[in-house]
Order: sequence, then structure tokens, then C-alpha cells
Amino acid sequence: MTTFLSVIIPAHNEENRLPASLEQVLRFLAKQTFPSEIIIVENGSSDRTLEVAQEFARRHENVRVVQSEQGKGAAVRKGMLEARGEYRFMCDADLSMPVEEITRFIPPALEAFDIAIASREAKGAVRYNEPAYRHVGGRGINLIIQALILPGLNDTQCGFKCFRASVADDIFRRQTLSGWSFDIELLFIARRRGYRIHEVPIRWYYHPDTKVSALRDALRMIRDIFRIHANARRGLYDHAH
Repeated sequence: MTTFLSVIIPAHNEENRLPASLEQVLRFLAKQTFPSEIIIVENGSSDRTLEVAQEFARRHENVRVVQSEQGKGAAVRKGMLEARGEYRFMCDADLSMPVEEITRFIPPALEAFDIAIASREAKGAVRYNEPAYRHVGGRGINLIIQALILPGLNDTQCGFKCFRASVADDIFRRQTLSGWSFDIELLFIARRRGYRIHEVPIRWYYHPDTKVSALRDALRMIRDIFRIHANARRGLYDHAH
């Protein structure tokens, strides 16, 4: 039977949050009528993330564990290219978006799209418990992204995105960045390839233990944006790697 949905969860030092998140995803998928799989991608953890993931996979036949080099972008790429689903959904391990929202990223709720990205800024989105300084910082980062590389996209960095299988196979094979800015690169490649990107407004819950550092990641992002433009000029995105 063809797998309809693959849920790819990159996991770096997530031994504490991972079990509860996996149980939530598994319960959600069990209620659906379509065949699905979960792929946990462990990438360079120094805790027991790998062991926790493997133990979970031993108990559930539709769960797989793979490993990648360090970096969230590398982990998501590995999972997307290992996936078998017609639709492939990347999902942060903290589940800051309720897992039930996934149905809004796939048919029949959403049709005629190539990539659906979660947006905390699109009309109808709601943020919960986020400190004002984090929101302001995030909007500042997005203004930079829109000005320098992706005009018109209001939230490129939310960790929930869905790709049609053929689109995932195409753009992830052209990806070069393995760190925090990989989302920007993928969406840039997608636009160059003429794919349809749809923003889905979501309910989003702020977690105080977030691994994102606004200033540090903004500086890295600006550096990476210039690298992406340089890669494009060199024709690096014209061929799969």
C-alpha cells in the first residue's frame, strides 16, 4: 500500500521531549484513514536521543530511525529523501504547533500546492505565550529575509512544512546548507523551479526552552543569504547533487 503521509522529525538532544511528542503524533496518525509513517532523524546528539528513538521504533512498525550529519538542515534533507510518502511533512520535535493542524497541509483540506509552509503571521494565525521581544525579533528577521531574498513570504522559519513527494525529491537534492538557514535556501530554490508555495496560518505555542537565538541566528542567516545568492550565480542550484 502506498504511503500517503510521511512525518519527518529532526531530533538533536531531544531525549526529554521526544517520547511525549512521538506519542502525540502516533495517536494523531492512528485516527487518520490514510497510510502513514514517522521518520525520526537523529543528528549528532550528545544525550540518549538515538536510544529513545530506536526504542520507540521497535514498538511501532510505522516508525523508522535514521541518522544524519549534524545540523537541522542535514537532518531534514536525510528524512525527506528517505521518506516514501506522497506528502512529506517536516515537524519540530517540540510540537509548538498542535499536531492536529497537519490535516490543513494536505488534501483534501489543501489542494493545488507544491509546498505548504506554516505561518505564524498569515491572517488567522494565533501565537500563544510568546514574549513581545521574541515576536519583535522574529518580525525583524523576516523583514530582512523578505528584503534580501524571499519577498512576500511572511514566515519562512516556522518548523512545519509539507512537500509533495516529487517536489521534495527535486529541491532537497539541490540543497547545500545544513544549518538554520536551510529553509530559506529550499524556498529560494522552489521559487526558481516555479513551485507553488502556500502559507497556512496556524496556532503556535511559544516554548521557553527554544533553541533559537534571535541575534546569533540573524547574523548567520544574513551570511547564508549572501551565500545562497552566490550559489545561484554559480549555477549550483541548476543541478541535483
